Amino acid sequence: MENRGAGQAAPLRAVAARVSSLADRLGVPREEVFDVSRLSAASGVPEGTVKALLNGRPGGERDVQTRFLQRLDLLRRTRLRPDGRRYTQREIADGAGMSRQQAGALLNGDRRPTMEHCDALQRFFGVHAGFLTAEDPEALTGALQRTERELLRRLADREARLPSPAPAADSDPARSPAGTDVAEDALERLLRDHGVRGIAWRAAQLPTDQHRDKVAEWLDMLLESVRRPGT
Repeated sequence: MENRGAGQAAPLRAVAARVSSLADRLGVPREEVFDVSRLSAASGVPEGTVKALLNGRPGGERDVQTRFLQRLDLLRRTRLRPDGRRYTQREIADGAGMSRQQAGALLNGDRRPTMEHCDALQRFFGVHAGFLTAEDPEALTGALQRTERELLRRLADREARLPSPAPAADSDPARSPAGTDVAEDALERLLRDHGVRGIAWRAAQLPTDQHRDKVAEWLDMLLESVRRPGT
C-alpha cells in the first residue's frame, strides 16, 4: 500500500510544481490556484484531505462506497437547480434514468454503486468520468491538471499578443553554422504550423507526465541544435 501511495503522490507533486511555475510566470497568486475550497469542489475530495495531500501528507478515503457517498453529497450541495435549490431524489432518479428506489438506495448508502450508476449520475450533474470513484490523490491530480491547462491557455494567449522579434539586420544564412539553418527551419516550421498556443494546448492534452516530458525533451533538443555552434 505504501508503494501505491508513493506512486500516486509523484504525479500530484509534479503537476503541483508545474502549476506553481505557471502561476508565477503569469503573476497569478498561488493562493488562487491552490484554493482549497475550489479544488475540493472541482475534485470531490474533502477540504481536509486536499490540504493534507498538497502538503505532502498521506490522505484519502480508501473505501470506494464511502468516496462515492462523500462526492455525491458534495454534488448535491454544490450543483444546484437554476432556482438555487437542491435536486430532489425524484429529479435525480428521473434525470439519471433510474427508479426512485434505486436512487434512494444509492443516496442513502444502502446499495453499492455500479459503474452504470456512476456514469448516469455523473452525466446528470455534469461532471467528468470518474468523479464519483477516483481515489483522492488521482482526483486532486486531475483537478490540478485542468488548472494547468487553463494557465497554459492564458500563457499562450499572452505570448500570442507579443510582437514577433525582428530578424537581425546582419544575419547571413550563408555564414550559418552547418546544420543550424536546418534546425531553425524545423523550429520555424513548427511554430508557423501550430503556434505557441497550439503546441502548449496539444501538450496539455497528453495523458501522462511521461508523454509531456517527451515533448519537452524533443523541444529542448531542437532548441539546443539551433543554439549549438557548428563544428
